[in-house]
Amino acid sequence: TAASPTAAAPRTPPGSPRGWDGRPDGSPFPAAYRTDEGQPWVLPVVKKVEQMIANDNSLNHEYLPILGLPEFRANASRIALGDDSPAIKENRVGSVQCLGGTGALRIGADFLRRWYNGNNNTATPVYVSTPSWENHNSVFMDAGFKDIRTYHYWDAAKRGLDLQGLLSDMEKAPEFSIFILHACAHNPTGTDPTPDQWKQIAAVMKRRSLFPFFDSAYQGFASGSLDKDAWAVRYFVSEGFELFCAQSFSKNFGLYNERVGNLTVVGKDADNVQRVLSQMEKIVRTTWSNPPSQGARIVATTLASPQLFDEWKGNVKTMADRVLLMRSELRSRLEALGTPGTWNHITEQIGMFSFTGLNPKQVEYMVKEKHIYLMASGRINMCGLTTKNLDYVAKSIHEAVTKIQ
Repeated sequence: TAASPTAAAPRTPPGSPRGWDGRPDGSPFPAAYRTDEGQPWVLPVVKKVEQMIANDNSLNHEYLPILGLPEFRANASRIALGDDSPAIKENRVGSVQCLGGTGALRIGADFLRRWYNGNNNTATPVYVSTPSWENHNSVFMDAGFKDIRTYHYWDAAKRGLDLQGLLSDMEKAPEFSIFILHACAHNPTGTDPTPDQWKQIAAVMKRRSLFPFFDSAYQGFASGSLDKDAWAVRYFVSEGFELFCAQSFSKNFGLYNERVGNLTVVGKDADNVQRVLSQMEKIVRTTWSNPPSQGARIVATTLASPQLFDEWKGNVKTMADRVLLMRSELRSRLEALGTPGTWNHITEQIGMFSFTGLNPKQVEYMVKEKHIYLMASGRINMCGLTTKNLDYVAKSIHEAVTKIQ
């Protein structure tokens, strides 16, 4: 029989790790929030708004505009840039409703490959942090960029940010290079620059004419504060940068399967932004044609209502506080056990993920001997920790570090 194209295609191994550790049978635990009972959580405000939408007889299933639901786009950009954003007041902000944060990255990447710094930019260097979310490399490669480079980020020895390595790489980067920056809760290290460090980064990027493309997947979810988690993006805007910001509402609304994303575009003036959006409209038309409405309506309805907005911020803080609590509890248990090494990085890191500092042999011990499943890099999803398993996990880490060098 003739060979089938689908049969010939390489198959992703079953159970390929997507997020944290995993379930006791070794199957992957998604990179998603879980309650203290280990269950998915539908935000109460989301349930309420879904009911409102179901009861609204004025709604239908007609196509949205190609660029998406206008009230969603406007409100999504507003929470990224802030109510008092000079860029919004000067009418130099635009946006595109996308299929999740990945879709926002892809639309931005496709535009940059076509139109950034000329009309064919396949040779423009794109810099991705070491380490980073693996999809960053793939999205820009598939968009046609041929020169994907890395910049220093994680210092394994001190379990923190390698600021000097990062700044040095930016100094050496060719002018007009594109840098993918994590707005907050760096994935996978959980280590973010401080505001002072962000200022140093911005100064070098401005002097070297580098383009910032922020990925904001965890606003509000990281610290519990929307404003704190958007600080870096807003600072770059205040410094006069043109930039892209890919936003995802998977984590902070718990809308993982609705694929709700937004690409915020900050330009030098209104005409510039409209030119960009007109090209992005063409890209969207041949990519998904029209975005879906349900998730966008949930987000737009919530963000547009002061009461629902306050309720949502409370829901987000509930999730952020649980993750922060698991960090402090794990650190305190390891220190109480006298586990060799320092463990302050557990609480200094932020967001869903933590680089524990465990080496591959220690990880192997955790998996084979203790049946705790984590990435070979030592990364864990903090949502996998619960009040019921904290003691066991801490004692297991203590054993691994003590027995295995």
